[in-house]
Amino acid sequence: MVIVAGHLQVDPAERERYLAGCVAVVEQARAAEGCLDFAISADLLDAGRINVFERWASQEAVEAFRGSGPSDEQGAAMLSADVAEFDVADVRSLT
Repeated sequence: MVIVAGHLQVDPAERERYLAGCVAVVEQARAAEGCLDFAISADLLDAGRINVFERWASQEAVEAFRGSGPSDEQGAAMLSADVAEFDVADVRSLT
């Protein structure tokens, strides 16, 4: 399993527009083979922060979906990004 997690920084005045532009990406990801979870959301405390969380069955599934990355418009709106991939060796359910 692979977890992709982190956050993006955008202009607080542009955050809602950025998120609206991500709806199709989230829909496509959740429909992609090997996607276990995919979320892009507004941070509750920082008006310019967007949280990213993805859970994939394999590295191959991540790479098949990822393609060329964010659109030019999304890339231009990002002030910074701190997102990383994590390989998961074991999982324990909390429910």
